[in-house]
Amino acid sequence: MSIRKPRLKFTPLKTNRINVSASFFGMILGLIGLGNCWRVASKIWHLPTWIGEAIMLLAVVVWFTLLLLYLSKWLWARTEALAEFKHPVLCCFIGLVPVSTLLVSLAIAPYSHGIAVALFRVGAIGQLSFGVYRSGQFWMGGRTPESTTPVLYLTAVAGGFVGSIAASAFGYREWGALFFGMGLFSWFALESIIMQRLYLLEALPKPLRPTLGIQLAPPAVGCVAYLSLTSGQPDIFAQILFGYGLMQALILLRLLPWLGQQPFEASYWAFTLGVAALALAPLRFVERGMTGTIEGLAVLLFIGANIVIGSIALGTVRLVLRGKLFPALAHV
Repeated sequence: MSIRKPRLKFTPLKTNRINVSASFFGMILGLIGLGNCWRVASKIWHLPTWIGEAIMLLAVVVWFTLLLLYLSKWLWARTEALAEFKHPVLCCFIGLVPVSTLLVSLAIAPYSHGIAVALFRVGAIGQLSFGVYRSGQFWMGGRTPESTTPVLYLTAVAGGFVGSIAASAFGYREWGALFFGMGLFSWFALESIIMQRLYLLEALPKPLRPTLGIQLAPPAVGCVAYLSLTSGQPDIFAQILFGYGLMQALILLRLLPWLGQQPFEASYWAFTLGVAALALAPLRFVERGMTGTIEGLAVLLFIGANIVIGSIALGTVRLVLRGKLFPALAHV
């Protein structure tokens, strides 16, 4: 007689208060990623510089607002905050708080180097601490296979790669290499686990399907991180990372009808970091002297990133106007 294991039932966090989930910080990753695309595109194609800076300003304002609301949640809605912290899926989104801080440091670096370096240090310590704590918790076991989703990348992979990009930008190349190693091998370890879950178990429940957008991020962000550590013509490893990112993007395009069964919510921001990084990588290739096919891909992916992230941003504005933004994030 076989004992049937209980299936994970994904249950929303119920609350009558405004529930500012940590997943909100995914907005910052997408906006700053797009802003960085515009910064590079303005250099190589002589596009207006103010567009990228306006996107960066918007991202910083949104980040600061969300940070105040999220800290307020821990002060005055601790029960909801702890429920999110202990949730098998939502807990991983907390890693977006320090990762978004790292990206904000890059956004403001041209205007205030001192503040930017301070934010980098806070973000780097925060992402490393969160990655070590959460990964150590996973090592102790007790997770069900059904709770394994691409959000696991937010524990150490996202922080490692983004930390590498930020460290290199501020001149800490040695730290950048260390962070890159943390992100790269954490990605390799987690990818097989996540693929096994997706291949062998039942399909992700509809509310969790947008998290598949995170699957695009590791190779694309990893490529940008690797480029930040190197100089000169991009080498074969950078191109390999970019190629795998392209494959992930094509798979997600093939799955759009299935993914779209979940009505639009702010959880779709999960796609934006990978989309922005996939557009930024070929822009960096062109900036560093690559020609030919990569130039056409750079134009195509830049346009695509603006369409995807712009559409998600407009959809989010509609949720705000209809008063449905915060309730939706209670069950991302």
